[in-house]
Amino acid sequence: MTYARRLSRVLVANRGEIAVRVLRACRTAGLECVAVYSDADREARHVALADAAVRLGPAPAQESYLSIPLLISAAQKTRCDAVHPGYGFLSENADFARAVTDAGMVWIGPPAEAMEAMGSKISARERMKAAGVPVVPGALIGAPAASGTFEEILALGLPVVVKASAGGGGKGMRVVREVSSLSEAIASCRREALAAFGDSTVYVEKYFDSPRHIEVQILGDMHGNVVAIGERECSLQRRHQKVVEECPSPAVTPELRSRLCRAAVEAARAVGYVSAGTVEFLLEPSGAFWFLEMNTRLQVEHPVTEEAFSLDLVALQLSIAAGGRLPELPAAPSFHAIEARVYAEDPDAGFLPQAGRLLLWVEPSGPGVRVDSGVITGQAVDVHYDPMLAKIVAKGRTREEARRRLVAALRETVALGVTTNLSWLGRLLESDPVIRGETHTSLIETLALPAPLAPPDEVFAAAASVLSGPAAAAMGGTKSSSPGPFDAPFRMGGGA
Repeated sequence: MTYARRLSRVLVANRGEIAVRVLRACRTAGLECVAVYSDADREARHVALADAAVRLGPAPAQESYLSIPLLISAAQKTRCDAVHPGYGFLSENADFARAVTDAGMVWIGPPAEAMEAMGSKISARERMKAAGVPVVPGALIGAPAASGTFEEILALGLPVVVKASAGGGGKGMRVVREVSSLSEAIASCRREALAAFGDSTVYVEKYFDSPRHIEVQILGDMHGNVVAIGERECSLQRRHQKVVEECPSPAVTPELRSRLCRAAVEAARAVGYVSAGTVEFLLEPSGAFWFLEMNTRLQVEHPVTEEAFSLDLVALQLSIAAGGRLPELPAAPSFHAIEARVYAEDPDAGFLPQAGRLLLWVEPSGPGVRVDSGVITGQAVDVHYDPMLAKIVAKGRTREEARRRLVAALRETVALGVTTNLSWLGRLLESDPVIRGETHTSLIETLALPAPLAPPDEVFAAAASVLSGPAAAAMGGTKSSSPGPFDAPFRMGGGA
């Protein structure tokens, strides 16, 4: 791409698979890239891929990846002229964006003012109402004293959901189905919101039991152009955390897509949005949809849009940040793409996050398969950070072709040494409602998945040789194991 303003070196202020993703995009664009790392990530994949790497500090994120002074210092010491925040950590922190620009560098993301406008869900709701975007009926509850009354809340009709205004990722959120639970839910959400985000402000919305979660990818440049690039279906969630996403949604018609995209563009224009962002909606079976929130950053699930539309959203972010105009973009997807998030977690123990060392990590390949990962064989999986290891994406000419390719890719993935959700993901994608595309945000809570099959004896033998061999001894003699896709506790690949 041709840049209107010359960028030469980018600091990637993140870790894991998103750091790897951004580093590769920078390389493709001909830019040098600098990684940052904590003591826990000294041997991580993103560190090895960068042109240079700077140690931030100890493993805790507050002393490393969440320290604005340390990140600015790292960028200055390595003479970076731009910073890409990835997602998570400080990616939606307006103070960080301002610190970058105040230091004379380019922030590869939206203006700090747009981040602030959408960072408070209460403020965002009011802006969206003013812009004519449909908003979920709700009642505001301030902090520390309630500014809404129980009468206002009950007028919405139970159930309702209490949400942290500054929240995300399911934190500071409670569904209330009985009047007697309302006061405690509000108090509990305030405590959790204060601990997680430093802000105890909460509000209450009407709760829809089985809506679809639909989000629209938007892009804006510095010349006033804003476009929407289709929608993603993100209804397969566990405790408000997305686990499988796809593009396009099997529930969205061309007419509904047009209305969703129009609303998303209006939402972005209302805050002067620049760069990549996502506008999230709840979709009812009737076709009515409601604004949920806006994520002022690149989304975890951006690869499904990239694969469906044959785009590189990070490359477009780089071009926009350098002053470039948005190019002509496809109006409709050419493929169907589905993504599964692979986590170091134990589905049989309530999805408890897992730690350890990956004795063997083998990624799948094949037609239409893409893997965005941040790990390699021998790497430690640390308890200090998000337990996501990789995102496995498959695309096809039809939804069913994409789904089958993803199921096959999960079967081929090998993860030994750390327990993962690979088997659970495969069984989820093989369930009847998912096959039919009949998904909603409560589906996983009610779905009874079959138990994993026992692997053949040769799989146990192969896994045992890895776990007891010289490589394992060199890695500290880890004895933990990982259930592979669809079988447990070991799988080296292949069919069931």
